[in-house]
Amino acid sequence: MSQLAHKPEGVFFDLDGTLLDSGLDLYHALALLCAEQGVAPPPYEVVRPVVSRGSRAIITVGFPGLDETGVQALVPRYLALYEANMAAHTVAFDGIEPMLAGLVAAGIHWGIVTNKPGFLTDALLPQAVPHWQPAAVVSGDTLPVKKPDPAPVLLACERAGCAPSRSVFVGDDRRDIVAGRDAGLYTVAVRWGYLDGGDPATWGADAVVAHPHDLATLLGVRGVAA
Repeated sequence: MSQLAHKPEGVFFDLDGTLLDSGLDLYHALALLCAEQGVAPPPYEVVRPVVSRGSRAIITVGFPGLDETGVQALVPRYLALYEANMAAHTVAFDGIEPMLAGLVAAGIHWGIVTNKPGFLTDALLPQAVPHWQPAAVVSGDTLPVKKPDPAPVLLACERAGCAPSRSVFVGDDRRDIVAGRDAGLYTVAVRWGYLDGGDPATWGADAVVAHPHDLATLLGVRGVAA
């Protein structure tokens, strides 16, 4: 894979499904919710593809007969169940740690733009990856809008002191690519995430990568062993 023509000033990432494999913990919260409601939980393999779309999408898979009002009514309990044990199985995807270390070693700022609510983002990062030091973290409720709106991506660039035109946005969902592109960043779709059942090659990203090692190569950095 070829490198970018210019060293990026910043690289910004979606969180769940791109940097962190949080699917099991998100699923576990759904299984507990189903048990409380007397409903058999769906298989993990059915839930995993939608976890990047957030709590309402996850609940809908577990309770397919509920309308939007019914789903919304279960959201607070689902989030409470998730918050209580959110870092039990959540880890960085294989290859993410050396790739991020390579960015730091190269003097490239990196940050996170997630649709996850801020109270969950702020609690998860210190538990799952306390050594991470992103230059910017923008959550789903930091602004009145969230991805696919480009505003959160632009805010992350501003907080990190990076020009959007010289930065990269990386994600595992079509909304990530739309937000990054509309904010003026170079966009990268990853194949290792949850993907929402889609094909990253159809999202209009500037590049598609299969592994964090490939992303490091594209960004022109050398992975650094933890």
